[in-house]
Amino acid sequence: MTETQTVLRIRVINPTISHEWNEDMATFLDEPGIALEPVALDYGTASIESRVDDELAVPGIIEQVILAERSGADGLVINCMDDPGLNAAREAVRIPVSAPAEASMHLASMLSHRFAIVTTSEEDVAPVEELIARNCMSGSAAPVRTLGLPVLELETDPVATLSAFVAAAAAAVFEDGAGVIIPGCSLLSSMAGTAARRLAERGAVVPVLSPLLVAIRQIETMIRLGVTHSRRSYPPPVAKPLEWHDPSMELGPRLESGRT
Repeated sequence: MTETQTVLRIRVINPTISHEWNEDMATFLDEPGIALEPVALDYGTASIESRVDDELAVPGIIEQVILAERSGADGLVINCMDDPGLNAAREAVRIPVSAPAEASMHLASMLSHRFAIVTTSEEDVAPVEELIARNCMSGSAAPVRTLGLPVLELETDPVATLSAFVAAAAAAVFEDGAGVIIPGCSLLSSMAGTAARRLAERGAVVPVLSPLLVAIRQIETMIRLGVTHSRRSYPPPVAKPLEWHDPSMELGPRLESGRT
């Protein structure tokens, strides 16, 4: 990287109170010109596994989104396959915001006529189906498959997690006709390459996306193109009194950035 090359600052918001995964973020994308800035929430839950967890995370996400824009970040990624607070975040700031599920499903629809999300446990199936429908992707989605593991156990035994993921993904390909596999939790992002090779050994030569990496690359592209979300679709909230633990926090119209 030359001295004059701009470094893109991408804030990655982990919508839980866990800071452990953030420690690995520096090596997730070791690339000149891109600086990932991981943050976790100060309050919320230890994992996102239900609609309750989603809603509890949103206030902290919105706070971190606003703080990221204030600090000069160029773009944002909400690091969860439930995409909690995504549309609200786009209303709150002008820098581009992405999340893994939306980004991965749209990319998958370009790579194949049918994709499958392999999520964690049976309890997550209904929320994932709602997410698919909200993104108008029901016609391209195969049935949601599960690993039978809760989020907090995914890293307990990585070998067993990978085996369960590959087995569920193979069923999605051979039984459901999926042409692309999307891991249903961003904690599985680092397994995408290995899982694709294991599937190929079984005769299923299909892309396995890394949802977090897809979202990061989407934000990188938006930043380099100089575009962000439309104010027609994501208008700023009306300014009003706000009770918050940080008295400097505010919602409402602010000076617009140069992005269109």
